[in-house]
Formats: sequence, C-alpha cells, structure tokens
Amino acid sequence: MFPEFIEKLAQEVDGADNAHDVMIFTLSTCMWCKKCKTLLKDKNVKYRYVDLDQIDSGEKIKLLKYVREKYKPDRIAYPFLVCDDEFVIGYDPNKYEELLKPGGN
Repeated sequence: MFPEFIEKLAQEVDGADNAHDVMIFTLSTCMWCKKCKTLLKDKNVKYRYVDLDQIDSGEKIKLLKYVREKYKPDRIAYPFLVCDDEFVIGYDPNKYEELLKPGGN
C-alpha cells in the first residue's frame, strides 16, 4: 500500500486484529500520538508507524510530499492515521472505531 521507502522507515506493532492495513505518521514526543498508539495496542490492532521526528529530514520531506499528493489533506497534523486508504487527522477515537470495525471503510 505504501511506497517501499516508507515501509522501510515504519516500525511494526503486532496485533491479532490484522483485518485492516493501518499506518500512523506520528511524532515521538506527541501525547496524542502516544494515545493513538495505546488505543490501537489496547484493541490488539496490528499497525505500523513512523515517528517523523526520528527520521532523516530528506526522508521526512519525501514522506510528507507523498502524503500530501496521495491523500490531499487540508493540513498535516499528528497523529495522521491511514486505514485502508482512508485517513484521520489528529487524535479521534470515534473515527478510528468507524474505520476499524469490520467493513468499516
């Protein structure tokens, strides 16, 4: 689903619920990003994440360019969760629930 350069940057968190392809773009110091990761882990969802403040600036620029072109968001904010080609900007557990339920998107 994502270009190889993004997949190489991503860390995977295992979970029994692998019904959806979930990737989160986060900042390692962001409390809302941490809440998002905790929520997914508590729900046993398999997901991948990239902490943008922990990668090379050239890779970060390339990644953000990809996100802007692919999803055309009004803005980029963190966490930026992608679930099967749908995205949620910011921490929004209700929207996550909608996307993650069976047949959710």
